[in-house]
Amino acid sequence: MSGASGGRAAVIAGIGCHLPPDVVTNEELTRRLDTSDEWIRSRTGIATRHMVAPGVATSDLAVEAGRRALESAGGGGADAVVLATTTPDRPCPATAPDVAHRLGLGGVAAFDVSAVCSGFLYGLAAAAGLIASGAAERVLLIAADAFTTIIDPQDRGTAVIFADGAGAIVLRAGDASEPGAVGRVVLGSDGGLNRLIQVPAGGSRQRSSGVAPEPGEEFFRMAGREVYRHAVERMTTSSRQAAEAAGWDSPAAADRFAAHQANARILATVADDLGIAHERRLSNIERVGNTGAASLAVLLAQAAAEGTLTAGHRLLLTAFGGGLTWGATALVWPDVKAL
Repeated sequence: MSGASGGRAAVIAGIGCHLPPDVVTNEELTRRLDTSDEWIRSRTGIATRHMVAPGVATSDLAVEAGRRALESAGGGGADAVVLATTTPDRPCPATAPDVAHRLGLGGVAAFDVSAVCSGFLYGLAAAAGLIASGAAERVLLIAADAFTTIIDPQDRGTAVIFADGAGAIVLRAGDASEPGAVGRVVLGSDGGLNRLIQVPAGGSRQRSSGVAPEPGEEFFRMAGREVYRHAVERMTTSSRQAAEAAGWDSPAAADRFAAHQANARILATVADDLGIAHERRLSNIERVGNTGAASLAVLLAQAAAEGTLTAGHRLLLTAFGGGLTWGATALVWPDVKAL
């Protein structure tokens, strides 16, 4: 991380994102759900979201985002591909090897990371670790989800929130004192609360029981009110820890704050608790919704492309997801062109 004493570190060298072209408005959702545009906006902050077309899978989104990130980094390949996703193309095998193959990266190491909406930060820690250990010189980290494929289209509580998309960054070996260097990534989990965010059916637990799943158990479920409380607490605490690890006086020292785009109310509460001014908060939830693991990566790519995130900004990142999982990190944004 910029300002550290030096040493080998992973440095952000490129970034890109991809959203499927089909846009779903709140008005379209009201035609099949007992809801309204005002209800959705007031509770989530979302106006539109992107949805994959029939036949489009997570790997398709990931390949396009990965291609853009590699181009942003000046071309070339990568020694490894890390894919953070909750919606792999199939339970087995992992999706990352297919993505690496389609990107023409040959026989590089490739694996999936599953941490739901915290996936990008978990993947960032894994990718940075490959570089810090010397196992890789260049890593492509992709976060992608076709989240609408696991959402009950008739569930008002989730259908209005979740969406599809992919974002990617290229990490290269560099020095810990450089802008864009990844320092400590604060991570945590609480498996005792896994019931709060889950897809009940489809895994070995349900299959080995010999009992057919109940209708709807193949879809994503979330205990919204309880999740809200834990999300605020965990993102706030981990953000403070990340700021301290970066040597900042407080999280309020951040020039830009990027939180997983879960819900506008959660984002505002966390930022307020951290003392971060409104103009320093990055957000795209109104037009993108909650894209799961892809959320932070898409937000950063769009902010960099739009000029609201520029070289030299002290950036604080945080996320919360199923598991329960959470994380945060702080770094100085480098001079990269987002695609």
